[in-house]
Amino acid sequence: METLIQKQQSLLARTNLSFKRYMFGKFPWNSRMAGLVGPRGVGKTTMLLQYIKEQNVPDILYVSADDIYFSNHRLTDVADEFFKNGGKRLFIDEIHKYKDWSVELKNIYDFYPGLKVCFTGSSILDIRKGMADLSRRALMFSMQGFSFREYLKFEHEIDVQVHSFKEIISNHISLIDKIEHPLPLFREYLHKGYYPMANEDNLAIRLGQILNLTLEVDIPQFANLSVTTARKLKKLLLVVAESVPFKPNFVSLAGKLEVSRNSLEDYLTFMEDAGLISRLRDHAAGIIGLGKVEKVYLDNSNLIYYLSAKEAETGNIRETFFMNQMRVNNAIASSAVADFKIDKYTFEVGGKNKSQAQIKNTPNAFIVKDDIEYGYKNVVPLWAFGLNY
Repeated sequence: METLIQKQQSLLARTNLSFKRYMFGKFPWNSRMAGLVGPRGVGKTTMLLQYIKEQNVPDILYVSADDIYFSNHRLTDVADEFFKNGGKRLFIDEIHKYKDWSVELKNIYDFYPGLKVCFTGSSILDIRKGMADLSRRALMFSMQGFSFREYLKFEHEIDVQVHSFKEIISNHISLIDKIEHPLPLFREYLHKGYYPMANEDNLAIRLGQILNLTLEVDIPQFANLSVTTARKLKKLLLVVAESVPFKPNFVSLAGKLEVSRNSLEDYLTFMEDAGLISRLRDHAAGIIGLGKVEKVYLDNSNLIYYLSAKEAETGNIRETFFMNQMRVNNAIASSAVADFKIDKYTFEVGGKNKSQAQIKNTPNAFIVKDDIEYGYKNVVPLWAFGLNY
């Protein structure tokens, strides 16, 4: 226990409190058991450490499940000793790295009702697989990478408030007092601003490591896939990256990858759950997973720039950004006449010369234009949708 506390203190000493992610104020820190999942590299560990440092009380313990300490110690034993010595809140990072994690969390919940537990996991696949043991016990939340608004604060110390969906489409946004020209910073964000590691050296190397770990370790271990299959996952990811955007022809694509159609659909599901892609369906209501898949996007624009062997396709980047930023607070579906539909509103995404022709007979329709600084009437600048969280 003393070893774990010393490691915690060392981590807290290096934790900065000046910037907090959008989930910090939403996560139920005082629930009996709550989990936070999200792709690798989006800042889950930092958020936990920030909360612990801010509380500054001795009854909180942070541990990482991939610590060598757990090669010969059990989580339940740590929880037992911590609780008996007055511990009240246990934070477990990278829970998916621990064998039989869901069973032990269930035991901790049942046997120590006075102990509150928060945990994180980067392998969403493994977390979902283990949640059957925690049904009715754990509240689950997910976190994604930076919004454009968060990037402005984190990288440039430009503090912009969150704007609601209605404020954005009503063009009730002005950054003139903050930024004279938002487009250069927006281009910067699209290239490298989605991950909190954007200001670190060797971003491309770090992105490559995230992709390799996800494609070669997380997904294959979860689904018992071979090394050969991992290579096919990489090939599939490249196809999505270089598309305009990708409209899946499952028969053709399955032939190219030399897999069955059913296997291909499984691969896409694994990649979406792991935070590498997102799928746009023909309706957003009802149970997740229902509805015909109309388009497949990479999860975020940074991945497009990293994976594209040739110049990244502009239309793909625009639509990927819109999908990525708006899905946090809104249910997005494909539109029969344009690109996207959110509730009763229709959106066509394009460049500054995009005309109204495609939506002229559609009520509550908007043109979302890239390369413009500010909107007018039903024309909204693309960058504004990055202020929604």
